Amino acid sequence: MCTAIISVDPSSPVPVLLAGVRDEFVNRAWEPPAPHWPDRPGVVGGRDLRAGGTWLAVDPAAPRAGVVLNGRGRLAPEDRRASRGELPLLAASGGEPGTLSLDVFDPFHLVAAEPGRVRLWSWDGDALTGHDLSPGVHLIVNSGLEGAGGPRSAAGDEREDAYMAARLAHFRPRMLTAPRPEPGFGDEPAAKAWGAWLPLIDGDGLARADHRALLPLIDLGEGKVWGTTSVSLVALAEDGARYDFSAVPGDPAAWTRVL
Repeated sequence: MCTAIISVDPSSPVPVLLAGVRDEFVNRAWEPPAPHWPDRPGVVGGRDLRAGGTWLAVDPAAPRAGVVLNGRGRLAPEDRRASRGELPLLAASGGEPGTLSLDVFDPFHLVAAEPGRVRLWSWDGDALTGHDLSPGVHLIVNSGLEGAGGPRSAAGDEREDAYMAARLAHFRPRMLTAPRPEPGFGDEPAAKAWGAWLPLIDGDGLARADHRALLPLIDLGEGKVWGTTSVSLVALAEDGARYDFSAVPGDPAAWTRVL
């Protein structure tokens, strides 16, 4: 149940703001953001230690960013399945998913962002679609842009659909009415840089078990716990990028500056 929140304002000195919430099994190992990939010099992101890719990547020199969410649809064959973690690296490097053999990927939503353009790509296992995001605030979840895209979950996943709908219903109006920040690229701390956004991205005071939670934490039993393991905030301007990161979701004091 990952979430991406994107604000596009071509008139702003910082035209693109991106919040990336990563949900995963909490015991899945990963490393914090750094330039982990020698074949992608300059690209920075957290690295998943199981598959080697990332959920969000930034190239500050471009500047560009890419973030991936699981999608809905037909799964790739297990014997040929590739990690979706390579897709943000591709997007941050200026590539497009249409250049790949997509039948090896499970369904996904991929955001490719740069100051002059933000494009959302969606793959459902059969077809790839893409369109540019218009000015405004956009929320993307596993069921697509504003929860309106892709087939429904498989039987038994009704709770996931209900949680996503509740999350959108709670956070979308708050993101729309919150004053849009214009993060600077100096030494200002995250609280000053992100202003009214930060309390919302830190969870808006909701308990992590709340069905509306942006930062969920769900005990699935048998030692399996699923929830938000990190949160990223990225600002893109013509002259650079800012990247703030929290490995302790919901803790206002846990934000660190990556770029």
